[in-house]
Amino acid sequence: MMPALTLLGIFMIYPILWSLWVSLQVGKGNNLRFGGFANIERLFHDQVFLHALTNTCLFFVVQVPIMLTLALVFAVLLNDSRLIGRGFFRTAIFLPCVTSLVAYAAVFRSMFESDGIVNHFLMAIHAVSGPVPWLTDPFWAKIMIILSITWRWMGYNMIFYLAALQNIDPSIYEAARIDGIPARARFFRITIPLLKPVILFTSIVSTIGTLQLFDEVNTITRGGPGDATLTLSLYIYNLTFQFMPSFGYSATVSYVIVVMVAVLSLVQFLIARDRK
Repeated sequence: MMPALTLLGIFMIYPILWSLWVSLQVGKGNNLRFGGFANIERLFHDQVFLHALTNTCLFFVVQVPIMLTLALVFAVLLNDSRLIGRGFFRTAIFLPCVTSLVAYAAVFRSMFESDGIVNHFLMAIHAVSGPVPWLTDPFWAKIMIILSITWRWMGYNMIFYLAALQNIDPSIYEAARIDGIPARARFFRITIPLLKPVILFTSIVSTIGTLQLFDEVNTITRGGPGDATLTLSLYIYNLTFQFMPSFGYSATVSYVIVVMVAVLSLVQFLIARDRK
């Protein structure tokens, strides 16, 4: 086991401890000096950080519940043996999460341009009177990012729910039907409780992924317009590579994500735990 533990220590444990030490340093580039908690104090006065934190929390609060709800609904629908072509629909919904990020981002950006297919469709059905400024308006830019994340990762979570549904004993539902329990009650009283471990897993994974959101905002909007879609991960990238490197401060911001993930995961565990 020693070679594996050595590699684990070199490539995981050491970087974590080193980044924690760097988060206590202040200065630019390699000119670092010990600053104690100066970087933590700087967080509360950094308006860009506060804006990125607000955007990240907004994406988490809005996008994660929508995505997991849709994933569960589609899983229940596609678990019906009477559905014709369910294999095709399962594959079609799952495929977005295995597509190339660059290709999907380019297609999404072109679709939501002012003269893109989305605006043409909305104007064709008279849903809007003119092009929606998806890329230039802060509100619509956030909506576009939420749509893109949901489209890409909904199928990924749906597969977990679908696998869990197929492991539920059908006799449980048959007994419920014989007892005259309606479909709505069967869903909330049987399906949801039996899926609780899987729901907890997907919630935590989705929480971690959303709080670390970087790919979509970097490739589709570059954090714009302005800082309307800037997230914590993109801000860390900018601090490290785009502006004058501030390694200590960027490490401090990265630990904000660590703390948020730990707290939210703990809250989800407490909510989902079995109560006597």
